[in-house]
Amino acid sequence: MLDVREIAKRIPHRYPFLLIDRIVEVDGDRIVGIKNVTANEDFFQGHFPDHPVMPGVLICEAMAQAAAILAYVSRGGGNGENIFLLTGLDKVKFKRPVEPGDQLRLEICCLKRRGSFWKMRGTATVDGKVAAQAELSAMEVPRE
Repeated sequence: MLDVREIAKRIPHRYPFLLIDRIVEVDGDRIVGIKNVTANEDFFQGHFPDHPVMPGVLICEAMAQAAAILAYVSRGGGNGENIFLLTGLDKVKFKRPVEPGDQLRLEICCLKRRGSFWKMRGTATVDGKVAAQAELSAMEVPRE
């Protein structure tokens, strides 16, 4: 549904920190994004050179970016004056490593929204197997 150029219009992240390649589904309070994990990712140089594994914190960041796009789309787009900031991660679990060549599927659903505050659940999978799960909190704030 959205390629990387369209994603960049909705969230402020850019290379090397834009961690979503495509949005393939948006359905009400649910979004599915894709991150193609390649061997030339900067973080693999140090995590770990002999056994490259995507850092869990970056998997959570990818889920947070997908959550921000869901919030952006859910509120009908906008004029770009506001951004979504991650305010919390709860119930985070890592189930399997994510390695070069994997395609990370990020599924986010909105649990609750109150004003500018959002609570969402994220699941990251590879080949249908759960790699990570988390509850994410975010807040919409004005860009400064």
